[in-house]
Amino acid sequence: MIAQAGLLAFILDRAITHGDGLSALTGAFAWLALVMGLRAALNWSRETLGQAAALSIQSRLRDELFAHMAALGPVRLANRHSGSLSSAIVEQVEGMNGYYARYLPQMAVSLLAPLGIFIAALTQDWLAALILLFTAPLIPFFMALLGMGAEQVSRRQQETVSRLGGHFLDRLQGLTTLRLFNAQERAAREVAEAADGYRVTTMKVLRVAFLSSAVLEFFSAVAIALVAMYVGFALIGYLQWGPATQLTLFSGLFILLMAPDFFQPLRQLALHYHDRAAALGAAQTLLPLLRQQAPPTSTPPTPTPSRPGGVSIRFRDVHVGFDEGRRTALSGINLDIRPGERVALAGPSGAGKSTLLHLLAGFIEPDQGQVSVDGAAPDPLRQAAWVGQRPHLFTGTLADNIRLSRPDADQATVIRAATDAGVMAFADRLPQGLETVLGERGRGLSGGQAQRVALARAALKQAPLWLLDEPTAGLDPEAEALVLEALERSATAGATVLIASHHPRVLAWADRVITIQDGRVVHDAGDIGESA
Repeated sequence: MIAQAGLLAFILDRAITHGDGLSALTGAFAWLALVMGLRAALNWSRETLGQAAALSIQSRLRDELFAHMAALGPVRLANRHSGSLSSAIVEQVEGMNGYYARYLPQMAVSLLAPLGIFIAALTQDWLAALILLFTAPLIPFFMALLGMGAEQVSRRQQETVSRLGGHFLDRLQGLTTLRLFNAQERAAREVAEAADGYRVTTMKVLRVAFLSSAVLEFFSAVAIALVAMYVGFALIGYLQWGPATQLTLFSGLFILLMAPDFFQPLRQLALHYHDRAAALGAAQTLLPLLRQQAPPTSTPPTPTPSRPGGVSIRFRDVHVGFDEGRRTALSGINLDIRPGERVALAGPSGAGKSTLLHLLAGFIEPDQGQVSVDGAAPDPLRQAAWVGQRPHLFTGTLADNIRLSRPDADQATVIRAATDAGVMAFADRLPQGLETVLGERGRGLSGGQAQRVALARAALKQAPLWLLDEPTAGLDPEAEALVLEALERSATAGATVLIASHHPRVLAWADRVITIQDGRVVHDAGDIGESA
C-alpha cells in the first residue's frame, strides 16, 4: 500500500512539477507495475491461506464433535434432538468459516496497515498524520457498538436454524403418520411458519450488517475528506501555520493516496464483523455440547475384533440415579457373571434392566460402586457388541450396514456373519442380495429382518460380550423364534451374553435368569425350573 502510494505520488510530482516525460519515468512505472502485481499476489495468498486454515479448523472441529458425541453415547445425548445435532455439525461449524478465513486475517491487517501508514504520513506531515490518528478510533467504536446488536441477533438466528432442523426432521420422519391422519397440510403450514421465522431473523442480521456498513462508510468518507481539505488548502496557500507551509505536491499526494488505504482495512474489518457475530452465535450452540461431561476413554475410538471366548463380569454395590439423584435406577447391585454364561435380565419395564446394560456398554457410569469386566473397567469398543430394541439402519446396502461394526471386513467375512444371523435367508430373495440398497431407518425390511441385520453386525465384531436390550420386543412369535435361532448361531463362540427381556422364549433360551425390580436384584436363578 505505502510503496504503491509513494510511487504514484513520485510519478505525478515528477511529471507535473518537473515536467519529466515518459522515458524519464519508465523505471518508476516498472517499479509501480511490480508493486501492484506483488500486492495482488499477496491479497490472493491471504485469501487462499485463510480459506485453507478455516477448512482445516472446521475439519478438526467436526472430528472433535464426532469423537465427543461418540464418547457421550446415546444415553447422554438422549435429551438432544438429532436434527439439532446434525445442524451443529453442519450449519454451526460452517458458521465458523468466515471468522477464521476472513475476520482474523483482517484483524491483523487492520492493526498493522494503519500503523504503517501513520508512520509513513508522520514522516511527511505530522498534522495530517494526527488527523488520521484521531479519526481512526471512530470506526472501531461504532463497529463495536453495532456489533453488540449484531451478535445478539446472530445468536437468535443460530438458535432458530437449530430448532428448524429438528422441526423439519420430525415432520419428515413422521410423514407416514401425518398422511394416515390427513395432517400433512397442517404440518406443511407449520414448517412454512418456522421457515418464515428463520427468514425474519436472517433479515434482521442483514439489516444490522447494512446499517453498520453505512455508518462506517460515512465516517471513513468524512475522515478522508478532512485529510483532502487539509492537503488542498495547504497546497494552494490558504493554511499558513504548522507544517502546512512545507507541504509539497509529492507529500500531499502521498498522504492523500494513503488516506483511503488507511481506513480500508478498518472498513473491511467492519464488513467481516458479521462473520465474528455468526461464529459467536454458533459457539453458543457448540460449546454446551463440547462441555458436556464425557467418561474418560483409555482406548482410541476404533472398533477392532476382540479375542474369542467370554468375559467375567462383576458388579459391586452399584448405584445409579437420574435427574440429579431424584430418581433411582439401580440400588446396591451385586452380581458375578462367569465367562460364557447366557444371562437373561427379567423384570417389568423401568426396573433397571436397560440401565445395567448401559453400564456395561459404557453409555453411563455408576454414581457409586464398581463395574468390572475381566477385572478392569468396561472397554465397550473392544469388548462389547450391542443390539437394541430398534436397531438403526442407514441408507446404504445391507453389506454396508453390517460392516459398520468392522469397516475393514472383507466380503467373505460379511457373508459368513450374515449367514449365521439369518440375513441371507431373506437377502437371497432381494434383487441384489447383500448389495440391495435400504431406505433410511431400514425402510424395506420388517422388524425381525432388521434385528437379524443388527445381529449380523454384532457377529462381525466377534466380541466376547454381547448386550441385547429387548431384541424381540414387538415381534410376532415366528419372527422371535427366527431371531433367537440367529442369535444362537451368530453369538461368538463362548461369548458372555446378557439379554434384557420378559418374553418366556428368551428366558427359556438363557442359562440363568436374573430378576430385577425397582433397581434391585430380587431373584437370581441358575436354571429355568428355579426361575419358574
